[in-house]
Amino acid sequence: MRIDETHRSWAIASLVILAGSAVVYGIYAAASQHGPSGGTPIGLTFGIGGYAMMIFAGLLSLRKRFPIWRIGRAQTWMRGHLWLGLLSYPIILFHAAFHFGGLLSSVLMWLFTIVFVSGIMGAALQHYLPHVITTQVPMETIYDQIERIRQQLISEADNLMEVFSATPEMAMAMASEQSDTKVAMAAIRDMSEQNRDELNEIYQLQVRPYLYERGAHERGMAEPRKAAVLIQQMKTIAPTELHDMIDDLENICEEKRNLDRQTTMHRILHSWLLVHIPLSYAVLLLAAVHAVMALRY
Repeated sequence: MRIDETHRSWAIASLVILAGSAVVYGIYAAASQHGPSGGTPIGLTFGIGGYAMMIFAGLLSLRKRFPIWRIGRAQTWMRGHLWLGLLSYPIILFHAAFHFGGLLSSVLMWLFTIVFVSGIMGAALQHYLPHVITTQVPMETIYDQIERIRQQLISEADNLMEVFSATPEMAMAMASEQSDTKVAMAAIRDMSEQNRDELNEIYQLQVRPYLYERGAHERGMAEPRKAAVLIQQMKTIAPTELHDMIDDLENICEEKRNLDRQTTMHRILHSWLLVHIPLSYAVLLLAAVHAVMALRY
């Protein structure tokens, strides 16, 4: 509830500031004999106000880098970053009188426009994609643990195939040691060498490379329909007593697909930051240079 109230407060305050600034700019532009300019007192006020909002938005990265700093709630900083970042763009446009000006000003405004648009896209992605991840990835995994779980799936699949490829002598020995797998081991013992080779070939050429593959690629085992065909082919080759083990292998592949979906969505969710953050710092730096040059000349 408090988060909603914070969000609403920032939104209302930003809209009020924007509306008031638009009214002031309109009166100022109408009353200016030579047209509005960034060098007038009102134009400078817009410039200082917009740059202050940009600095506040940029400070969010420092707040994230040093979470032990007890300077306000993280949620408040996020809302402030979003709303003041959005508000800074029209305020700077009021400062520039909707003209990009010379080379430095033009470069600055185009970079600022890219930062502004990427910020909107990022906010939309962060609002939309978590719901998609929850819907399409039933068992979401902590992102930093994905690689460890992927290696664990490979190990589980290899252990299954060791059973499938066991020689009759090995199967007999395993059956005597593990009473719960006697039926399966007996079925493996009775399998022809050709069938064991066919199962192992499917695993080595189709399943195992997919489990090792990083990222989702719509081919082979990555595509559910093609995977179902391969699994059914394995069940056709293997005796009925081994179908449960093949189902286990299918479940391992499905879990790998879920990990791939989550990885892809996580990268999409954070890829915009590769544009937004570096250009944000560039804009802050160029804006400072622009301010110094404007005041000196």
